[in-house]
Amino acid sequence: MIKPYHSEDSKKEQVKKMFDGIAGTYDFLNRFLSLGIDIAWRKKSLQMLTPYRISHLLDIATGTGDFAIMGASILQPEKITGLDLSANMLKIARQKSPSSRFEFVQGDSERLQFADDSMDAATVAYGVRNFEDLDAGLREIRRVLKPGSPFLVLEFSRVERFPLKQLFFIYSRYIMPVIGKLFSLDPNAYRYLHESMHAFPSGIDFVKRLESAGFRFIRLKKFSFGICTAYLSEK
Repeated sequence: MIKPYHSEDSKKEQVKKMFDGIAGTYDFLNRFLSLGIDIAWRKKSLQMLTPYRISHLLDIATGTGDFAIMGASILQPEKITGLDLSANMLKIARQKSPSSRFEFVQGDSERLQFADDSMDAATVAYGVRNFEDLDAGLREIRRVLKPGSPFLVLEFSRVERFPLKQLFFIYSRYIMPVIGKLFSLDPNAYRYLHESMHAFPSGIDFVKRLESAGFRFIRLKKFSFGICTAYLSEK
């Protein structure tokens, strides 16, 4: 697997450094590389949470806060907490947050600083594939959720249908890194994106990991022929 940094740092430190380095161009490249489709993916996945009453929403790997801000608009919680390893990402998130309902804090998804049974819902968009220990992260998220509360994951998945599988592989492996290198301070970041997407245990494999962590799986929803998948589960 291509690592974002060739060093003795842990994956966690590598990911932190990588996102600190690309924070300034992150939002622009998300829109550019996905042709804006990622906005629809985020919106449709968050709508899966509308049947729940959510007072306090926790958005993990919040990045620049896009998912948290959209979640606030769709779900209308009283408080939104966004957590991320990257200080530079969080600085942008704080600049974008529209009200005092938002709190953006630096922290580790595998060692959450929140009390047991304290959150009404948790979300992660394009972040679980960066967990150093996926199973530990899932168990920790479950710990802070109230019983019966939802957990929503939005993540890239492996496309299986011909010829989309081959086309998406070429796009993510060769085209995205070239475009990313033009606009990003970190030439390795979008090579890492491709590798992390294809290494992630998507589909039924990820459902099994959720269940092993103690979640009750509800349903999944695929977008754009399976390029992206939303997973809804409950504590």
